[in-house]
Amino acid sequence: MKHIIKFTANRVWRTYQGGKLLDTIEKKSNPEDSSFPEDWIGSTVEARNVGREHISEGLAMVPTEDGQPVAFRDLLKQNQGYFLGQEGDKARTLDDIPLVKYLDSATRLHFQAHPTREFAQQRLGLPRGKTEAYVILETREEVSEPYIYAGFQRPPSREQLKEWIETQDISSIEACFDRIAVKPGDVFLIPGGRPHALGEGILMLEIMEPSDLAVRFEFERCGYVIPEQARFMNQGIETALDVFDFSPVPPEQVDAEFRCHPKVLNTDAQGNTLEELIGAQDTSCFTIRRASVSGKFSREEEAFFFGVVTQGSGTLRIGDEVTELKQWERFFCPAGVREFEYASTSGMSILECYPGNT
Repeated sequence: MKHIIKFTANRVWRTYQGGKLLDTIEKKSNPEDSSFPEDWIGSTVEARNVGREHISEGLAMVPTEDGQPVAFRDLLKQNQGYFLGQEGDKARTLDDIPLVKYLDSATRLHFQAHPTREFAQQRLGLPRGKTEAYVILETREEVSEPYIYAGFQRPPSREQLKEWIETQDISSIEACFDRIAVKPGDVFLIPGGRPHALGEGILMLEIMEPSDLAVRFEFERCGYVIPEQARFMNQGIETALDVFDFSPVPPEQVDAEFRCHPKVLNTDAQGNTLEELIGAQDTSCFTIRRASVSGKFSREEEAFFFGVVTQGSGTLRIGDEVTELKQWERFFCPAGVREFEYASTSGMSILECYPGNT
């Protein structure tokens, strides 16, 4: 068995439009936006799509030598200690695996909020909430001012928000937010409870807790109306409102609250650099690093990670095993691999998504 597991495209149906850039990455002959704007990388999570329960979506599949693909989730279970390792004396489980996605928006996404881990455990009986992070990769040329919404800059009262949701007064809801300008390379952390929406024309890597829980308090986008049971996690509106963090994030505090700044962990004489984009000081849910490769870059790690090649190309060597890496490819490196080496003659950048410290 090869140490490194590469993933093919795993497109997932969503309630908004996008995916043209993902089509381009996949070298499709006629790239276009559709209802498949996301690619779930190495996912061990099933998508929750009301009305499509008869379709299995979200789980990543891995080809095997006999030609029969196996769910990545099932493959991990065959040797969980090797693949996932431990955190201290505790064996890691599938619940420790972050959900990593390519997301390519053609339109502004629905206004939504996700539960915290504590809310999910105490109120929903589920192990994980949905704190999430964004790493902006590209923006569309036709979108002159790409943006996100995050946190209420001008919070409504609970009763006011309830009325606006029930009457779908989207202009009043939108007036609670300011646009936060984004550009390639930006990194944001959106904690559970904070209302948010992603603007149109953004290709990003989204890293989150392994769940598909969302309070969608805007019911229609691009002509598609979200079914009632899919709006509030199959709960009532009062439970949905309990998810929200209503504390204000005024404009002068937005960057401190949501924007993350890279921290250099190490660098060498060749120009190789390892940065921490999101670490334990930011969240316990996951860790994100960026390796910038120039020449040969030897590494030692103890935890598993998902790798996504965002720029350039090169190789990853483990002993005598050499894996070719091209831009936009994604892979999984097991916890049982402690030493490896990146190499690139032209330069390569890899985002590495690790489990958190739970």
